[in-house]
This record gives sequence, structure tokens and C-alpha cells, in this order.
Amino acid sequence: MIGQLLGIFAGILALMMAGAISYTYLEETFGIREVPQAQEAPIAIAKKETAKTISTTKTEAKKIATKIPDPTAPIKTNGSLVPKTTTEEKTVVAPGPLRATTQAPVNASLSVRGVIEYTNVERAKNGVMGSLAENSTLNRVAQMKVDDMFAKQYFEHVSPSGVGQADLAQTAGYAYVIVGENLALGDFDGDQGVVTAWMNSPGHRANILNTHYKEIGVAVGKGMYEGRETWLAVQSFGMPLSACPTVDQMLKTQIDANNAVITNLRSNLDAKKLQIESTQTSDSNYNTYVNEFNTILPEYNSLVESNRVAVTNYNAGVQAFNACINEASVH
Repeated sequence: MIGQLLGIFAGILALMMAGAISYTYLEETFGIREVPQAQEAPIAIAKKETAKTISTTKTEAKKIATKIPDPTAPIKTNGSLVPKTTTEEKTVVAPGPLRATTQAPVNASLSVRGVIEYTNVERAKNGVMGSLAENSTLNRVAQMKVDDMFAKQYFEHVSPSGVGQADLAQTAGYAYVIVGENLALGDFDGDQGVVTAWMNSPGHRANILNTHYKEIGVAVGKGMYEGRETWLAVQSFGMPLSACPTVDQMLKTQIDANNAVITNLRSNLDAKKLQIESTQTSDSNYNTYVNEFNTILPEYNSLVESNRVAVTNYNAGVQAFNACINEASVH
């Protein structure tokens, strides 16, 4: 009996010891997650995340700054801030002067209107599209030439003092891409006769049939030359500058103004970038510098992009203008 009681008592004692061991294990296993130090961990992590965010902002700022295009770099049209320049080459076509080789009727005379009319007849007969329009400024250029040849007694495209058709056109205020000049001296059988004589001369014929010309001026005059009274006739052909596409100079002015602002903004961005890179992320001023950089950046990028579009449009106009001039120079 006593032995049974001792056995029961021993069993109870064993169970109590086992419970105490289990309680101690559970406390060691789970209870540690509830100690005060566990509350510090999120705080410490939060601080690291804040530092990481600042660091990321800095990295992004550096990356954006690296991609800032150089406004002074001469890139191609589709990405350039540098406008192209217009071609300024002008062409003068002047075949050798033509002297009459036959004697015309005594009463033969020349007229401005008649020479222009027969010139356009020849262009039409030879398939040249578009008649030449009479231009008062070119009429004045031609008249200046006739007067000068009589006054200085010469028969050449360039005067003894070195004045040619280009100089006369400039004096008269005729802005051109290409001009040409035909000269004739002598007694011809009227307006048709002088035009026919020019058409029988390859160089003068090419001038009359030049498809680039849009306008014509003519002057005729009778006076003393080399001791005898005779006729002088001048054809002044022209392709005015206005015949080529217009280049938007106001757009060019705006592009230049934008480039000045872009250069200034770029300088500010470079300074801010350097300031950011030389500042520790723990510095209280760091985020201020980053914000200042990011405030300037959108304005810079927006202006660069709008100026790229403006330059592309401007350069397209310049290219069309230059192509027009280059085409006209081939005759």
C-alpha cells in the first residue's frame, strides 16, 4: 500500500518537473520577441530606410545630371541646339557680249516691251514653263548698264572700274539668288531681230532659256559708240531671293535667347550637382540641395526640349533655302 502511494507521488513529481521544463523552453523560444529590445529594431530600421531614401535621391540626382545635354555641342539637326547657317553664294551668268554682224534697216528700233515679249515667246517655243515677269528694279539695273557703257565707252559685262551686274543689282536694291545678263551692240532688225541674234548664240540662248530665272529687266538705247551712232541692248535676268523658302529669322532670335537661358540654367545645375556630391547625406542641408537641383531641372529639360523642336524647324527651313540656292547655281 505504502509502495503504491510512493509510486503515485513520484509520478506526480515527474509531471510537475516536466511542466516546468516545458514552460522554461517556451519562454526561451517565444518570450524573447516581446522583450523591450524588439521595439528598438523597427526604429533602427526606419532610420536606415530614411538614410537609404536620401542616398537614392542623391543617386537619381547624379544620374539626371549626367544626362543633361550640353547646349553648346554641335549635334545633327534632329537633336541640336545649334542653328544652321544659310548659304550666301550668289550666281551671275554673263555670256560674252554680242555684236551685230549684219546691217539692219535704217528705221529699225528697239523697245523694252518688245524685247521682253519676244524673249518670252522664245521660252514658250522651247518648252520653258512660265514667262519672265517684268521687274522695275531689273529694268533700272539694265538701264544703269546701258548708260555706263555709253558714258565710259566699253562693251563688257564688267566696267573699266570693275563694276559688274552683281554690283549694279546691289546698288539698285535687287536681292537675288541668281542673276544673268545679255548684252548686244549694233543695228538689229527690231526687237525680234536682237532676240533672234541672242538665240543664235549658245551662251545667250542658255541665258534666255534658263529655268531658274523668274524676272527680267530690259534697257535699250541709241547713242554714240566708237565714233558712230548705234544701239545698245541689255537683258537683266533674275531669280529673286524671295523665290526661295523664307528662313524664319524671328525663330532664330528666339533660339539664341533660349540658348542663353539654357547655358545659365546648366551652370546652376552643375553648381548644385557639385554641392550635392560634396555634402554628406547625414547633413541637414543635403535634402535642401537636392530639392533645389530638382526644382531647376524640369525648367531646364523643358526649355532644352522646346528649343530642340525650334531648332529642328529652323534648320529645316535653312536646308530648304540652301537647297533652293544650290539648285539655282547649277545652270
